[in-house]
Amino acid sequence: MSATFDDVADLVRRRRTNLAMDLERPVPEKLVELLAELVRWAPNHKRTWPWETAWVTGDGRRRLGEVAAFQMASRGDDPAKVDKTRTKYLRAPGIFVVGAAEGDTPLRTAENRDAASAGVQNLLLGATAAGLASFWSSCPKGANDAVAGLCRFTRGSTVVAVIYLGWPARDADVPDRPALPLHHISE
Repeated sequence: MSATFDDVADLVRRRRTNLAMDLERPVPEKLVELLAELVRWAPNHKRTWPWETAWVTGDGRRRLGEVAAFQMASRGDDPAKVDKTRTKYLRAPGIFVVGAAEGDTPLRTAENRDAASAGVQNLLLGATAAGLASFWSSCPKGANDAVAGLCRFTRGSTVVAVIYLGWPARDADVPDRPALPLHHISE
């Protein structure tokens, strides 16, 4: 059975940023593997296959927070933000980290990041279709290399997304979105 345009459009419109998650209900490992598989189906210029993924659960979430907080503290970041970072990854049963391998040129590195971002959207849509709540966050400033190292990503990789993932504890609000300007260029 193929999806219709309306099916795809409905899925895209249903995707929400939702951090209200049931901490007692883990995401099945098989579902995590299926979501990771969706990442690699994103478009990728020059077929560099830049995607890197890690699934962080249990005490690994606390370790992720400690690694990021240490880097933030080393930079002299606000102590309150550093403290919050230590425990913030415990707000979901699992954290999906998506990275992009460094390219052989600055342009290829940028294209790899774009491909990883497209892969993140695939993952988020798959999570929505599976009934999961998700929240796309970025890697704390200055912590990229330490987080990428923890996730066993290739040296030089960029952490593109730190995604909180779990079963929703409640529905997320539907935000108003401004109209999108569409410019028609015919000559």
